[in-house]
Amino acid sequence: MKKIAVITGASSGIGKQFAETLAQAGSFDEVWIIARRIDRLQALAEAMPFPTRAIALDLSEKASYETYAALLAEEKPEITLLINCSGFGKFCATMETPVEVNLNMIDLNCAAIVAMCQHSIPYMKKGARIINIASVAAYQPIPYINVYGATKSFVLHFSRALNRELKKDGIAVTAVCPFWTKTEFFNRSIDKEKNPVVKKYVAMYTPEQIVSRAWRDVARGKEVSMHGFTARTQTLLAKLLPHGFVMSYWMNQQKLK
Repeated sequence: MKKIAVITGASSGIGKQFAETLAQAGSFDEVWIIARRIDRLQALAEAMPFPTRAIALDLSEKASYETYAALLAEEKPEITLLINCSGFGKFCATMETPVEVNLNMIDLNCAAIVAMCQHSIPYMKKGARIINIASVAAYQPIPYINVYGATKSFVLHFSRALNRELKKDGIAVTAVCPFWTKTEFFNRSIDKEKNPVVKKYVAMYTPEQIVSRAWRDVARGKEVSMHGFTARTQTLLAKLLPHGFVMSYWMNQQKLK
């Protein structure tokens, strides 16, 4: 039986960094990399240390789940590693964002992760691992980054609970919670025609830092992976302080009304 790794959102950012450093997780007979942009996937596939299949899917569309499920049914591989990195955000007031954009964000950030996990887990055995990309934003309500933060809260709690459910099967789930990370994420999240929501970034990390820490935490069996003193400090304060105060501090920091 062919042992494979599956990586979504592999065309850029954290997903691409996971793909490029995949040898740190072991050896695979084949790697399936999934994203919308086939040209980028094909370029990445040529540089991979393992045989790699580029699969162009838009995981915000529910039909893509069935395409993935059908491919699994046909190939019948053993999935030893699933990494869910697909997602996007919008930095904008909820009511100033088109409803179809907000719903698309929920579909990609939440529904796609649930679908990818549920379709993949039947093809996993003891020792398999799942990595889901959540965010430091998961720990607090964030006005003007509202829907994105709420979706990442879903990912965090879904991942932690799924980890407990699958423990009896020897399958581990880790939620990776990046802080601000320098990727193409900002190309889509920021509306350049409007005043920026985020005016102050207290720290900015790189995909290399986030993924390097994630590999270490996954190897240790950690439920949550988080890189950086600033990220951990902010998360701790968000747990300890009333969320009303946390939201007010955020809005004052960013000069939001």
